Amino acid sequence: MAEINHKVGISASPAAVYAYLTTDEGLAHWWTWDVSGAGAVGSVIAFRFQGKGPDFKVVELQPSNLVRWQHTGNVPSEWVGTEISFVLDETESQTFVRFKHSGWQEASDFLAHCSTKWAVFLLSLKGSLETGRGHPFPDDLHIDHS
Repeated sequence: MAEINHKVGISASPAAVYAYLTTDEGLAHWWTWDVSGAGAVGSVIAFRFQGKGPDFKVVELQPSNLVRWQHTGNVPSEWVGTEISFVLDETESQTFVRFKHSGWQEASDFLAHCSTKWAVFLLSLKGSLETGRGHPFPDDLHIDHS
């Protein structure tokens, strides 16, 4: 199994970062404007990009510490059975976000693409919390010309 793994430091409290990972409003600031369903464990979050996109079930929440989602939809097919986690680690000057997208069946060109896009969106999370301006889809940084 393959996984995507990133770590980014954000000048914000763990509670602020957690809110951006667990509410529709927070998620819309950094990943995609078209999001619905965020909430308690068991809820299903629908993320849409031009009308289509992944659904994730919230499987674990530890306030200001951990957010874990499990892919429940069928798009993209390479994500079926994968899981996303955000572990928050507070230091004196910042909150580190350890991001993992695990359970990929194989390392592929699509995994490489998604790894780069996750980095783009994690930097959008950072920008949104630190400056008030993230770059969620469709205003994200495009990494190819398709």
